[in-house]
Amino acid sequence: MGADEPPRRREVRPRSVARVLPDVAGLDKTFDYAVPASLGPDVRVGTIVRVELHGRRVGGWIVELVDAPAAAVDATRLKPIAKVTGWGPLPDVVDLSAWAAWRWAGRRSAFLGTASPPVAVRGLPSAAVRERSTVAESSRNVVVHRVPPAGDVVPLVRDAMARGDALVLTPSVAGAARLARRMETPVARYPHDWARAAAGGCTVVGARAAAWAPVPNLAAIVVLDEHDEAYQEERAPTWHARDVVIERARRARVPCLLVSPCPSLDALAAAADVVTPSRADERAGWPVVDVVDRRREPPGLGLYSTRLVDAVRSGGRVVCVLNRTGRARLLACAACGELARCEVCDAAVETIEEGLRCRRCGATRPVVCAACGATRLKTLRTGVTKARDELARLANRPVVEVTATTLDDADLTGAGVLVGTEAVLHRVGRADVVAFLELDQELLAPRYRAAEQALALLARAARVVGGRAGGGRLLLQTRLPRHPVVDAALHADPSRLATVELVARTALRFPPAAALAAISGPAASEYVDQLRDRVDVELLGPADGRWLVRASEHQLLCDALATLTRPPGRLRVEVDPLRI
Repeated sequence: MGADEPPRRREVRPRSVARVLPDVAGLDKTFDYAVPASLGPDVRVGTIVRVELHGRRVGGWIVELVDAPAAAVDATRLKPIAKVTGWGPLPDVVDLSAWAAWRWAGRRSAFLGTASPPVAVRGLPSAAVRERSTVAESSRNVVVHRVPPAGDVVPLVRDAMARGDALVLTPSVAGAARLARRMETPVARYPHDWARAAAGGCTVVGARAAAWAPVPNLAAIVVLDEHDEAYQEERAPTWHARDVVIERARRARVPCLLVSPCPSLDALAAAADVVTPSRADERAGWPVVDVVDRRREPPGLGLYSTRLVDAVRSGGRVVCVLNRTGRARLLACAACGELARCEVCDAAVETIEEGLRCRRCGATRPVVCAACGATRLKTLRTGVTKARDELARLANRPVVEVTATTLDDADLTGAGVLVGTEAVLHRVGRADVVAFLELDQELLAPRYRAAEQALALLARAARVVGGRAGGGRLLLQTRLPRHPVVDAALHADPSRLATVELVARTALRFPPAAALAAISGPAASEYVDQLRDRVDVELLGPADGRWLVRASEHQLLCDALATLTRPPGRLRVEVDPLRI
């Protein structure tokens, strides 16, 4: 350059390039944007931004920051980030979202949306730094704690909090609020206190979505009532909070405690250790269980055994549970009273033109009682409303009906006798007796997890009546008094069911012995056709418009689903479906 020539303007390349995942339905691709110098201090991995995409401004998340390329791509020609909206998921959660998109065959934006604050967060409050425990951590530190229904889980939570900033999950928002009130140290409730959680220096408590909460100095994770189905997202992708935090704890090398009165087989399979109480403590934490064998009851009593009638007339508070929505119609032998069950998988059967068919595994057989050989069956079915009227006549006092549609503000405090679906167990704080009018509907439901779900229901009922010392009782009316679920509750020993159930699941190749995905929707056929030539997965169906994809482990299943091209049209992919 000559001395008299004016200096030429030098092009300044941006210091970094942001890879942005737009929050646009149907789009699961990142785009590169330049980071303007004015926005640099506010830009980090996870930041929520506004960018221009195809002529319009959309929101999105920065999922990666990279150095400006020296060649190949001229960084000065990249569109700049238009606006920084505020804080978003922390970097470890952003990385976790990529794993979750593979694990549940979903779009990454669904997980980042759950991990984002409900309103824009422009800054974080100041927070005291808490020292983290110096105890050596393990990459596989998943521990199952079996705590009986009447046991107190707060000491376990406090132990986790003593290690530093902990993440505690409960099945419901109301449960999270109750737990937070019992803590003496700072607690942030997710998602309401998102900014406080992201600042650190506190324990984060919340329901399912809290699995994605920002905890910058994570020291421990606790999942209370790990068995509860509320931890699984019903919408696709059907992620499970338990599995999310297990992976999160593995990456952070912190302990993950799975607490439950009846741990699921999935939790037991993932655990490095299982901690159980003494037999005396566990028995004390379960109530007395009365089993009424309906096969030996005189005819004409319907759903109301002699012991049930005595209970509703006693003057105490009695809760009666009768599930009928979405349950199998039960058939019983008219001669001996035995339930008609599948000889292959033990589920309830239904009547078809050719005879009897199992709704779980599809096996068929003639209309013959397997116990006595009789050929005449009777249908057992009574609705909640009819049961309310009949119980009112038997008890000679008012009976309140409670179902999922009952208003939350309904006053149930003065009701002496209540009857309803399992929703009644979530609406009533205490009772003297909880009676299951037709437990066999739960035991023989056409789902592979029916036994686990039935024991979880009994554990919930046990909390309502309290432990053995409180005098409360569970009354189980059943034609299957030797069923493993009844046996486990009667002896206050959930392992009695877990041992039997694992053998059955392994034989039938159900989780956790295998990995499953259910595919449905108008585009399902075209989607699953891409799997027909694969040898590492098994394709089953269709049945009721749904295909099942099965593999020996999640690595094979999720890798196979990740290779598929999603066709146009509605498609639902459920990895780890709960109800099949």
